[in-house]
Amino acid sequence: MNIDSAFVGTELLPHQTIVEARQTTNYAAAIGEHAACYFDDTRRGGIFAHPVFPVAVTWPITLHMDRYLRNSRFPLELMAMQVHYTEHIALHHPIRPGQTLTVAGTVAAILPHRAGTRVVMRYAAADEGGQPVFTEHIGALLRGVRCSDDGRRLPGLPDEPPPDPSDDPVWQQNIYIDPLLPYVYDGCSDIVFPIHTSPAFARDVGLPGIILQGTATLALAVRTVLDRESAVHPSAVAEVACRFTGMVFPGSPITVRLRRRSVAGDRVTLIFDVIDARNQPVLRKGQLVYRTTTKAKGENP
Repeated sequence: MNIDSAFVGTELLPHQTIVEARQTTNYAAAIGEHAACYFDDTRRGGIFAHPVFPVAVTWPITLHMDRYLRNSRFPLELMAMQVHYTEHIALHHPIRPGQTLTVAGTVAAILPHRAGTRVVMRYAAADEGGQPVFTEHIGALLRGVRCSDDGRRLPGLPDEPPPDPSDDPVWQQNIYIDPLLPYVYDGCSDIVFPIHTSPAFARDVGLPGIILQGTATLALAVRTVLDRESAVHPSAVAEVACRFTGMVFPGSPITVRLRRRSVAGDRVTLIFDVIDARNQPVLRKGQLVYRTTTKAKGENP
């Protein structure tokens, strides 16, 4: 099975959606958030969505890629081999209920990888006035699929995060993954795939049971970082990124570890990772970048 980089630059049909308050509050509730900025619509400025919420906005495109791709020759059958490999979300403005978002999609990269081929999709969301709201780069690894050339990428692809630090964590926090969490996240995010909710399907693909959604692991990690780093207001988050490296099985703990803080101008980068109960990494190269010019967490943004 082969793919080549000639498909880089292929555009998708636009996806338009109206963000509802029920969607944003449900998403925050699914990951155990308590911050008023996600729920209290009486507060000045209203509520906005969790920084990882864009994955719920773009999921219909990923799920129904055959309906959106403009190039009918794209080998969609190879996408059955994909696993979620990387995630990068750039937040230009917080997402607020009532916004009409139009998402433009592009095949941003097709690159050779030692285990197969990396395919990166770029989803750029804009509001009613055409102002950018978020840009997501979602990377898939096509296992066993060979890239038949040297690969190609569009300009603006996010840089590869640096290697995880080797020094001791700044702090770490355990989170128990309730056996019902994949079902709750499925229902509240509308990110639906049976490997997360059907033990029979999981067994059919060789797993001992269902696994937690990767974006749920990322959202839990971001929630934990925001809780522990009290100086960060959620509306100040500018970027969230990670690489998924393992599976999380419900009914077991994970540990979120802050590895390092770094400052460049008015931006602070918090580097984190997540390990499972066997101390194996399930999420690496985690990054949360925030703007220091945004007000403190206790204030209305």
